[in-house]
Amino acid sequence: MIKVYLRKKIAPRIANGHPWIYGNEVDRVAGNPEPGEIVEVRFADGKLAGVGYYNPQSQIVVRLLSRKIEEINEAFFYQRILQAWQYRQKTGYTENCRLVFGEADQLPALIIDKFNDYFVIQTLALGIDLWKPAIINALETIFKPKGIYERNDVPVRTLEGLEQQKGFLSAPFDTNIIIKENGLQFYVDIENGQKTGYFLDQQDNRRAIQHIVKGAEVMGAFTYTGTFEIHAAHYGAKSVLGIDISEQAVAQANKNAALNGLEKIVEFKAMNAFDVLKDWGKDGPLYDVVMLDPPAFTKSRENIQKAVTGYKEINLRGMKLIRNGGFLVTSSCTNLVNPELFLHTINAAAKDARKRIKQVTFQAQASDHPIIWGMENTNYLKFLIVEVTDR
Repeated sequence: MIKVYLRKKIAPRIANGHPWIYGNEVDRVAGNPEPGEIVEVRFADGKLAGVGYYNPQSQIVVRLLSRKIEEINEAFFYQRILQAWQYRQKTGYTENCRLVFGEADQLPALIIDKFNDYFVIQTLALGIDLWKPAIINALETIFKPKGIYERNDVPVRTLEGLEQQKGFLSAPFDTNIIIKENGLQFYVDIENGQKTGYFLDQQDNRRAIQHIVKGAEVMGAFTYTGTFEIHAAHYGAKSVLGIDISEQAVAQANKNAALNGLEKIVEFKAMNAFDVLKDWGKDGPLYDVVMLDPPAFTKSRENIQKAVTGYKEINLRGMKLIRNGGFLVTSSCTNLVNPELFLHTINAAAKDARKRIKQVTFQAQASDHPIIWGMENTNYLKFLIVEVTDR
């Protein structure tokens, strides 16, 4: 195995378990590894750091798969995927779940979502992409799935020298499926939906609204396919309005409402959520509960301040739409905005809106997306419910 030696001065995160090794942390490479090849990584003093796959084209030159010397082969991937499945079973995520969450499951740059008997995979780095046949074989052996689909139509692959692509990795099947969550049903468009077709990371958080929405007039912004809003209707809301800029998402949200027999309680409209929050905050309707679940505002460190400004703005506007004593339900999936900064931003929004807030709950993503201490990128979702009262 070709050896990669690290510089003396490197980030302590590698010794503490983080699998990413950047180009500026490499001192020398003993040999000429092919892009994607498995290499042995050693610290400057010669001690083993681990084995992983190598790509000189990427900013992350090596992603470690193991902390010990072991052969990386089909059996290795089978065992890692099996271990990931056993963890989900032990923690109660079996029907629909994120089966593999990249680094958190010691399979860097691999995402596998399980929608009952269908699987959607993303291989986001060259090293893991080369092992796609082994990954498919493991899924077929462990699960005997009805279908496997590839959603590698993501820009991050270009940073690895990979093409964007999507398609069947099994015999073709109908990519419009129905899943069950918290006693409800939802259409999932595996082929054309955002990310892998559905946001599984909020499944526990959607249950968290059940008490605050009973008998309430609810408004949701950035609804996508309406999962939070349909949960609100299911949990006894008096009326629910959901808005999203995508007409396609709104059409699917209304279909989801009808699928659950809730179309008389919840309605979705194609509107620009930023404009609605701004306009209605001045002289618009008031609600008992306002829910905000926007997309990530930045993936670049240079734009963190813009993201924070955006979160403050929408939450300030949202609070102004809430009746005294109502509730704000708000999320952020922007990885670079850490939990402390997110809470600070909501607090600043409350002060500017002249509101007093009382925390009801603050939690992260569902446990099928495990958080590994020392890997900040695994702790990405912030979900907050606060009571909002006038000062």
